[in-house]
Amino acid sequence: MQWIEAAFVRGGTSKGLFFAQDWLPEDESDRNRVFAEALGSPDRFGRQLDGLGGGISSLSKVMVASRSQREGVDLDYTFGQVAVDTGETDYAGNCGNLSSGVVPFALEAGLVQAPDGRREFTLYNTNTAKIVRVVLTVIEGRAAVGGKLSLPGVHGTAAPIELSYPDPAGSRSAGLLPTGNPVDTLRVEGHDYPVTLVDAALPTVVIEASRLGLEGTESPEQIDANKPVMELLEKIRRAGSAAMGLCATSEDAALVMPKIVLAAAPAPAMLLDGTLSDAAESDLVIRVISMGQTHKAVPGTGAMCLAAAAQVPGSIPAALASGRQGEVIRLGTPSGSVSAAAHFDNAGKLAHTSLLRTARVLMKGFVQLPR
Repeated sequence: MQWIEAAFVRGGTSKGLFFAQDWLPEDESDRNRVFAEALGSPDRFGRQLDGLGGGISSLSKVMVASRSQREGVDLDYTFGQVAVDTGETDYAGNCGNLSSGVVPFALEAGLVQAPDGRREFTLYNTNTAKIVRVVLTVIEGRAAVGGKLSLPGVHGTAAPIELSYPDPAGSRSAGLLPTGNPVDTLRVEGHDYPVTLVDAALPTVVIEASRLGLEGTESPEQIDANKPVMELLEKIRRAGSAAMGLCATSEDAALVMPKIVLAAAPAPAMLLDGTLSDAAESDLVIRVISMGQTHKAVPGTGAMCLAAAAQVPGSIPAALASGRQGEVIRLGTPSGSVSAAAHFDNAGKLAHTSLLRTARVLMKGFVQLPR
């Protein structure tokens, strides 16, 4: 048996295992083994009962943080998405939700120190080679926990953590619109599918839900149970990846990105807590497919990407969210309305995206590996 120091952290609507870089083996394959075994993968039953994972993509994640040697940067961090079934760790993108937990973890682990008050930290994400700015309140050397911010999908309220992504366009591709077009047509299985291919903090393929015979307000369980649609969405996602230049062929597409989003105009929807949302509560209804499963809320980076896409004339999000005003978009997710913002400068360049999250270090100690 082997014990590895770790922390268990909720960031936004995700949870994951957090490690300081020097707690882990230097060899990448050994690190990946640690991640998979600690979370309980591979697991053909899809539950990760023999580990700390939760059997779905938003609960099968890892973060590795370290003091940064870069000028003006406090912390470097790397995100890993661990496939529940295979145990493979994918480093292709960043996680906006878990990014909100990096500073709270780093304060607990002694990787960074800060005086009390509202403080800004500068982070460097190694997955995307992009800067992330985090603003939170420090109390007695730790991130504040108590507060009044409520996140759809998370019980209760907590202290707000502001995430800002400067210059987020082209996180893994040629730019905000990797093809230069607000709408592209992907030919899949003999049919043409109009999509918006966009990359702001997260490469994303957006398709109107009606193109696949869906309303867009279906529950995650309903979408996941529709195997023909899920298989078609994966093929469209992979075709979009190749069209964005993220891979040579659709067969080579990464597991974690691009994400694919089903989008629809505002409409009432039954939420996961059993309440009915009003159409007026959102500007755009979305269902995000992540690692072959429908997300129960929205990835943080995905929310910011859609905020930017909705301001691109002629794009699918812009057409469906025609009632949106200003820089903020309200996204109708299975858990409720989530807001994100995107700011374009006077020259029309995407300057930054932002959103509010909450986070909490749930546990710190040692995780036992089975071998």
